[in-house]
Amino acid sequence: MGIKERHERERQSVRRAILDAARALFTTEGYQQVSIRKIAERIEYSPAAIYSYFPSKDDIFFALAEEGFQLMVEMGEGTPAGRSPLETLRARLMTLYRFSVAHPEHCALMLFDRSVPRIVKHREQFSQLIEMRRRMAETVQHCIDAGELPASLDPYSVLRVLLTAAQGAAAARLFNRLGPSEDGAALARDVIEVALAGLRAGAPLTFRAVPGECHLVAPDGEDEAPEAAAIAGAAASRPPGHSN
Repeated sequence: MGIKERHERERQSVRRAILDAARALFTTEGYQQVSIRKIAERIEYSPAAIYSYFPSKDDIFFALAEEGFQLMVEMGEGTPAGRSPLETLRARLMTLYRFSVAHPEHCALMLFDRSVPRIVKHREQFSQLIEMRRRMAETVQHCIDAGELPASLDPYSVLRVLLTAAQGAAAARLFNRLGPSEDGAALARDVIEVALAGLRAGAPLTFRAVPGECHLVAPDGEDEAPEAAAIAGAAASRPPGHSN
């Protein structure tokens, strides 16, 4: 191995250490409570060394979020297509729950921590998220075209409703809202199925999604209900749960 290759490997190793330390600290102590100095102390580096990799703490979070969404995309791509568009949609929706099990810290930071920078304001950095959402909306449209969902439905609005259902099941598991014998995966499947059944039965949607916005992101606290804010803010006060 040449000097250049060794230097690059060492640089990638330090970058990985910074991200791993930051992810753990953000999750256990809360994003706002963690400083660059605290991350540096965790890996026994100087703050100046951290800044040579990331200009700010926000940039560390964005790198973690990009990594997390890439992991989610890869999980979704590994999901085999169903025999019908509706079966494919079910499987892809379950990807969100499976992601919360496989990568709880990433999931808590990306989807539920209100204190982190808003991803929706930096859409240009998250092309993989926008593409994933477009492909899922396309799957919803295929369900509509195949007659498996009513023709009157807007695919992006349907997708938002279904993702919210799946996200709720993920939150129940992450924040230890399940009983010792309760199956989180079964809950995720059931809430998705109930939502689909309502849509198939013709339940009207009053919600209208904005196609140009990213919705698989941490909520904006400015327009949140207090109880929703309490649940979402739990990600900043304790580690994600690991039950079920």
